[in-house]
Amino acid sequence: MFSVVLQELLKLPVGLSLRRNRTYNRDTFLNESWIMGEQRSMSSKPTVDIKDLTQNDIERLVLTLGQQGYLAKQLITWLYRRRIINFHEMTDLPKTLRETLKRVAFISTLTPNRIETSQDGSKKFLFSLMDGNSVESILIPDGSRLTLCISTQVGCPLGCRFCLTGRMGFVRNLTTSEIMNQILGAQREVATQWEETAQRKITNIVLMGMGEPLANYDNTVKAIEVMNYDLGLGLSGRRITLSTSGLIPAMERILSTKLRFQWAVSLNAADDDTRSFLMPINKSHPLKEVLEICRRFRLRPRERTIFEYVLIDGINDSPRDALRLVHLIKGIPCKVNLIPFNESPELEFRRPSDEKIHEFQKILLDRYITCIIRKSRGGDISAACGQLTGTFRRAMNSP
Repeated sequence: MFSVVLQELLKLPVGLSLRRNRTYNRDTFLNESWIMGEQRSMSSKPTVDIKDLTQNDIERLVLTLGQQGYLAKQLITWLYRRRIINFHEMTDLPKTLRETLKRVAFISTLTPNRIETSQDGSKKFLFSLMDGNSVESILIPDGSRLTLCISTQVGCPLGCRFCLTGRMGFVRNLTTSEIMNQILGAQREVATQWEETAQRKITNIVLMGMGEPLANYDNTVKAIEVMNYDLGLGLSGRRITLSTSGLIPAMERILSTKLRFQWAVSLNAADDDTRSFLMPINKSHPLKEVLEICRRFRLRPRERTIFEYVLIDGINDSPRDALRLVHLIKGIPCKVNLIPFNESPELEFRRPSDEKIHEFQKILLDRYITCIIRKSRGGDISAACGQLTGTFRRAMNSP
């Protein structure tokens, strides 16, 4: 039993000469872990999703198929700039390459099963995956900015007490293609469904939806590579925000890459006892260690680390908490996003009063820390921070 990719590539000529004096042959290529896939029968469909491959992977694929390397750039442009989902429509690629690609690979896509619109203009997309699981993405218009909040996992393994996604538990990681297809699917809807946004493009991506991005390290990194790549989405680092609860080994690892993005680190407490109560990950990755690595972020001029702080009534919203936070982050180029807790019947916590929220903010501002109270968006459709998985799941199961 051989995979379809194996069957097709065994027909290719051996010893294709590539750049940098390297030689790829059938065995070299087939030993690539990303191309082997699941063993299928000869009559099965192709097993390789082209959107799971990086720029370099696609170039190796094109070269191994006996074509010129520059065609990889054209292929990537078709996938991410023109959002084409059929190889035969890629008319500037040689017909032989298109026919071979159809035999060895496929192009996945996601179309929202349902779209819900908030009174504030935010839109929540429900995307159903091939295995029957679902994820949600949130489109947030704000003046000239059109931000998409995307998911990286089905559920979440971290179990934060104030988050509905954490309460549902962990199901699986999303693939690179499933991460990217949320963006492409939402952009397709923006371009075709709403007159007021017909000429608009998604300008910003925030990885703050379902899941912990760094717990799905490999696929998250590959997705950001495509977002950064000029012929992919072509987004600068200022337009991509990666939110993390503080997985220190993954943070260390990503610092060694050349990826361009902004950091958003979820603190949510100013002492370890409170943070461990709210976020079990703190027991293995305590505040001091998280902040030590934050001090090593390579920030460009005028860039700052974003610290996210969900304010919960009676838990982490006292003046003493604010003063502790000032002490913790002193010396780090940063800004603090205060996020008043978004209430849900499934969660026991409550939102602080406006008076307490503004008092907390004032303590930080008086000590020269940039501090913004983040306006809740999409709360009426359960699309606000920490609310994903609620409304759609109930709506789908209701008669």
